[in-house]
Amino acid sequence: MLQTYQNILVPVDGSYEAELAFKKAVNVAKRNGEKSSIHLVHVIDTRAFQNISSFDTAMVEEVTDTAKKTIEGYIEDAKKQGIKNIDYSIEYGAPKVIIAKDLPQEKNIDLIMIGATGLNAVERILVGSVTEYVTRNSKCDVLVVRTDLQNKPALSKEQRTKQEN
Repeated sequence: MLQTYQNILVPVDGSYEAELAFKKAVNVAKRNGEKSSIHLVHVIDTRAFQNISSFDTAMVEEVTDTAKKTIEGYIEDAKKQGIKNIDYSIEYGAPKVIIAKDLPQEKNIDLIMIGATGLNAVERILVGSVTEYVTRNSKCDVLVVRTDLQNKPALSKEQRTKQEN
């Protein structure tokens, strides 16, 4: 029996890996038919602002506006490809919990498509990887996107720049 996913969650953060996850989610939704929907989420980690002594709400608003513009571009692209059921939210709080637990329960998510982390081993130890947490703690299926649309390993920004030159 072929597994179909109706409600796909795609966390986006402006990274290349998140963009690849989005593109692959569009392809999955197209294969699974018109009942499939994509929910894009950008989580603003409010803990990052706690250490800034001159914390200003304008900073949060700027980050929110940038996220909204990025997501609106994704939505436009998905609609051009025939995706009818796509929405988004911008959340504030701990990305790990929001992506792995809160939104899947709230939106009845059956698949999370998330970009592979760009952290190195030391960064993972210090701050932890959202992707790693989601794969370990989510109650629905999680697909970690590590390849481009041709299923070749996703290149880092430096590798892509070298290839273009």
